[in-house]
Amino acid sequence: MPFDNQKALHEVHTESRVMVAMRDGVRLACDIYRPAKNEAPLDSAFPVLLQRTPYSKTREDLVLEALFFTSHGYVTVVQDCRARYESEGGFTKYTDEGEDGFDTMAWLAQQPWGGGKVGTYGLSYSAHAQAATACLNPPNLGCMWLDSGGFSNAFLNACRNGGAFELRQLTWAYKEAVESREAYADPVVMEAIRTQNIFDWFKRLPWKKGHSPLQWTPDYEDYLLDIWTRENFDDYWKQIGLCVEEYYDVFSDVPQVHMSAWYDPYSRTATDNYIALSGTKKGPVSLLMGAWTHGQRAVTHSGNVDLGESAIIDNNLAEDFNHLRLQFFERWLKGANNGLEDEPPVKLFVMGGGSGRKNSQQQLDHGGQWRSEQEWPLARALNTLFYLQPGGGLATERPQEPNPPDKYLFDPEHPVPTVGGNISSGQPVMVAGGFDQRESAEFFGSEQPYLPLASRSDVLVFQTDLLAEGVEVTGPVTVQLWISSSAVDTDFTAKLIDVYPPSADYPEGYALNLTDGILRVKFRNSWEKTELMTPGEVYHVEVGLLPISNLFVKGHRIRLDISSSNFPRFDVNGNTGENPGASPVRITALNSVYHDESRPSNVLLPVIPAT
Repeated sequence: MPFDNQKALHEVHTESRVMVAMRDGVRLACDIYRPAKNEAPLDSAFPVLLQRTPYSKTREDLVLEALFFTSHGYVTVVQDCRARYESEGGFTKYTDEGEDGFDTMAWLAQQPWGGGKVGTYGLSYSAHAQAATACLNPPNLGCMWLDSGGFSNAFLNACRNGGAFELRQLTWAYKEAVESREAYADPVVMEAIRTQNIFDWFKRLPWKKGHSPLQWTPDYEDYLLDIWTRENFDDYWKQIGLCVEEYYDVFSDVPQVHMSAWYDPYSRTATDNYIALSGTKKGPVSLLMGAWTHGQRAVTHSGNVDLGESAIIDNNLAEDFNHLRLQFFERWLKGANNGLEDEPPVKLFVMGGGSGRKNSQQQLDHGGQWRSEQEWPLARALNTLFYLQPGGGLATERPQEPNPPDKYLFDPEHPVPTVGGNISSGQPVMVAGGFDQRESAEFFGSEQPYLPLASRSDVLVFQTDLLAEGVEVTGPVTVQLWISSSAVDTDFTAKLIDVYPPSADYPEGYALNLTDGILRVKFRNSWEKTELMTPGEVYHVEVGLLPISNLFVKGHRIRLDISSSNFPRFDVNGNTGENPGASPVRITALNSVYHDESRPSNVLLPVIPAT
């Protein structure tokens, strides 16, 4: 939003490109915004707010935030992360942010204009940087607002997921290579990168060193190819910057907000961090879960689904997002008696309950509402097993035997295309949010005649009867499967769907994706050590889905889709046992899912009793 100078309490004086030395001598560039009068900075000390970003400290939205906070009596410091824009050093993603953040905090403690404690804020990578710094517990950290980031465990969520690799890391690396120092310094490099067709490169996976769209920026290519090949959970993944779970004991005990959304890739990061830290820290620790896609808290829709005006955080929770955060900083950095600590620690948006009509923007009116809670997951949730049934049913009754398994042929050369979901930085190859689960030209990998995903022979569909009453599902979701395969390794995917009945606006109904997950079967027993399958042998596996809050209204169906690919959201398993990030070899696999009394495949849903 534009900066409104009419409401400012202070003028703002900006000092640009202040270089701060790290412990290894590399200097990082800061822009410092100080309260001022008559264009001169005030001599008084003020609380400090810090944001560290790889996306340029001079980006307009970051500047407007800094102007807002400084006008309300804070020194605001925005810093370019190592090797980005005006900062020095070589590029490494995530793993330098702990020490660089700690050293920056130590420098801030020495400045005469700083008033003691420092608050941190920022979206996505800036939240990762905050969490990495908090793992080193800097003494002058006062509070944190982590917006959609702060890896609880990057191996399990957001870099890798269930053993598979999240291919949005490819699109992120490509887009940021275009913005790299190397590209800006050499017009030939810039032109070479910008003229690449990223869609064509996604048809040529895996990428090879020196023969990829990143070949002109070796730091970015090296990072990507290195992390793609690291498929086992080892010391690399346990580093500060990638795994807060390893550092919960020493993580800073300060007031903190963990914020994400149901269509954001960091929904599990936020909820996992909240569960662990709220149970061990005085904090206070808060959780805020909306329904938007990554960072899109100021629009009513997620993908092709409208959630109503109340979904906008600016309209519902405060005058705007800046004032919401300002209230938090005023309480914990200035000691304002605004009653913030008396509010319920959890605020979440329960999706669903809309009209089901098509609005003026040609989006499904799914609706929803905010609700305050005292904990996460909700203590009153009834964890209910819905069993996969022969013939495609899904019910709370355990299936009886004998029932033959459902089988399908998984061809990794023809993967199931990704239609929405929890994606960030995936553009233009991936599209985030909620959509009717139907192929279209909008989704990479779709083919004419653009039929529903449910019509594919490699997608198993299990759904309830029409619901006689509404069912709210709020919390983490897990799927237990009994499976076998003709291959030594394969993937199993699961997707939870809210099925709308046919209507005048949607004559074929509308199958709305809510959450999904994947498991690379060789990791079924351990993330540290792989175990290949014996072809034809039956195994019990668990697929973890991202958390969700949704009201399935009367007349809808709850649906679970099972398959073996979700591309390009995840890399495609070649079924050979090799890492698809390093091996291009692919073979087909005949995969089976069992659903009988002794092998009762199911989905565990946290059902909230009606009040």
